[in-house]
Amino acid sequence: MAYESVLRARFSDLDPYNHVNHARYLSYFEMARVDLLEEMGFSMARLADMGLQIVLVEANVRYYAPARLGDEIRVTTRVREVRRASTRWSQRAEVGSEPVATIEIKAAFTDPEGRPQRTPEGFAEATLPYRVANS
Repeated sequence: MAYESVLRARFSDLDPYNHVNHARYLSYFEMARVDLLEEMGFSMARLADMGLQIVLVEANVRYYAPARLGDEIRVTTRVREVRRASTRWSQRAEVGSEPVATIEIKAAFTDPEGRPQRTPEGFAEATLPYRVANS
């Protein structure tokens, strides 16, 4: 199962061509990941209370088609892998049934000073409903 977030493209998201600016998709994808973390019980506040951060260390974005002002953008988020100190995620942004962008990311758990930390207890289990099949 994938976690779904829906948002609407705003005027401030547009580039000079009246398309959603490519950089805005990074924010859209991050908002969806943060929403899923909260859904799983690992909100940013809870992670901070645990002395942890989850930081993006790799991103591979692919753009397919432009989204435009007022478009409803549906972002689906899946967890590909949970390792000792990192996770991999796949996300897809669509308008209707047409893909507009995808991203594959790796995120690492760190302490506030940026030193790698183990994935928190219970995190891997919390991701199970959102895992990509066969991962």
